[in-house]
Amino acid sequence: MNPILLIHGFMDRSIVFDQMLSYLVNEGHNVHTIDLTPRYGTADLKVLAQQVKKYIDDTFNKEEKINLLGFSMGGLVTRYYLQRLGGVEKVNKYISISAPNNGTFTAYFLPFVGIKQMRPRSDFLLDLNKDIISELDKVKCLFLWTPFDLMIFPAQSSIMASFNAETIPVLTHKWMVSDDRVLERINLFLKDE
Repeated sequence: MNPILLIHGFMDRSIVFDQMLSYLVNEGHNVHTIDLTPRYGTADLKVLAQQVKKYIDDTFNKEEKINLLGFSMGGLVTRYYLQRLGGVEKVNKYISISAPNNGTFTAYFLPFVGIKQMRPRSDFLLDLNKDIISELDKVKCLFLWTPFDLMIFPAQSSIMASFNAETIPVLTHKWMVSDDRVLERINLFLKDE
């Protein structure tokens, strides 16, 4: 199985994935995490995507394919890596969990550059979404979301047309990375050839 790299969201650190990491390791996966800095939305998401690229370039063999998972803001960071930094050549499978793929109205609460990029119809999102199909068609994708998400508002913003998007009715945004149903679905997707 390909190694998997987990990328956290706004205000989080890699510790947010502790339960997921334990579960996936017990299932036989080689799991990696990194702490993006800064993690408060104060930096351009493109800068955070460069950190993802650097970690991947420094950690994995050039020919080695990996799997990539982005949670919340990390979903946009990973998409930028895939779509603009050549990540589609390196990644076999991609999982997006509760990411504001079409923006979130909660991003109007803070004026930081990375937060503004998560607003509906931001230049950042318009750019990523204009060629998402032609770019992400090169990797196997799974988009997971919950209709009860109050961080990604509206919750349907996580859905990307033309891609496999599955609803898992988890009660809060943060629980999407620890709910047993989500973990089982991720494991199934990663092991499915």
